[in-house]
Amino acid sequence: MLTLLADFSHMFGPLNLFRYITFRAAGAAATALFFVFFFGPSIIAALRIKQGKGQPIRLDGPASHIITKTGTPTMGGLMILSGLIVATLLWANLKNPYVWVVLFVTALFGAIGFYDDYLKVTKQSHHGFPGKIRLGLEFLVAGVACYAFMLVGGDDMTRLAAPMLKGYFISLGSFFVLFGAFVIVAAGNCVNLTDGLDGLAIVPSMIAAGTFAIIAYLAGNSIFSNYLGINHVAGTGELTIVCSALIGAGLGFLWFNAPPAQIFMGDTGSLALGGLLGAVAVAAKQEFVLVIVGGLFVLEGASVIVQVASFKLTGKRVFRMAPIHHHFEQMGWKEPQIVVRFWIISFVLALIGLSTLKLR
Repeated sequence: MLTLLADFSHMFGPLNLFRYITFRAAGAAATALFFVFFFGPSIIAALRIKQGKGQPIRLDGPASHIITKTGTPTMGGLMILSGLIVATLLWANLKNPYVWVVLFVTALFGAIGFYDDYLKVTKQSHHGFPGKIRLGLEFLVAGVACYAFMLVGGDDMTRLAAPMLKGYFISLGSFFVLFGAFVIVAAGNCVNLTDGLDGLAIVPSMIAAGTFAIIAYLAGNSIFSNYLGINHVAGTGELTIVCSALIGAGLGFLWFNAPPAQIFMGDTGSLALGGLLGAVAVAAKQEFVLVIVGGLFVLEGASVIVQVASFKLTGKRVFRMAPIHHHFEQMGWKEPQIVVRFWIISFVLALIGLSTLKLR
């Protein structure tokens, strides 16, 4: 919306700044941060009143959680999403279709997560949205988004870039819709599984968002993309604004989510953030880089799959508890120790993911 001010730069020169993605990205991050800071306390107070007992705590989980986390309200993702969406609408170029498609995924994944949280809180149970219905809705939303990407980007959108191979692409054709939907849904659910300790999911999400803010900017710039040998996708530079808004909103949320957390993001936040990251990766044609940058989320999701498969096939568990962050808790690691170490891993993976852009 504020990009319209650039049209009046002939009257007041500094308004020309609103043409630049970098300036607007900083503005979006600051806006989202202050929005969450300002409205966060009132949102937390309202959720605490509405939810009463707060998010139900797993009885089979670490015993310390029952003592320290009982009564903490959930659905804090509403804080993140409200700051993110407001900042994006203010600072992004609203004529850009990629912005709207990513917001579409983010908002609807957030709505699915919100309903799941609502069922868990009202029933005081871990059984929320039936899994098959939830996955079906996620794939429907992601499929529609990927079809929209294909309409906007044309045949170039259906080409999959092979990692570390310059100029080599795999044409997916109409299969792109299914592949892209899988990436978005997998990202959403892996971030969702990571959200189990105070601050564990939000910081890696911000690190991944910062990484993809850079990637989206490079992919949207023909000079940089040609130099690096990556797919040039005209228009994806505007997704830098969305990713920056996520960083700002995430920082604001972390202020309240830092141990001991005053609020949990819940499925409302984690599912939406994962869906956003997946959608940006698909739009920028860097799906494989997402696997590296979001390697922590992949590890968390894989640990659950391995645990379930092993128990069903052999009756034995590979981990003491899944997702894997609970495994380390059961081994005696303290919560802050796990969280900070996982943050470090996320940062290292982000650096590795960025380095692959030039290793071609």
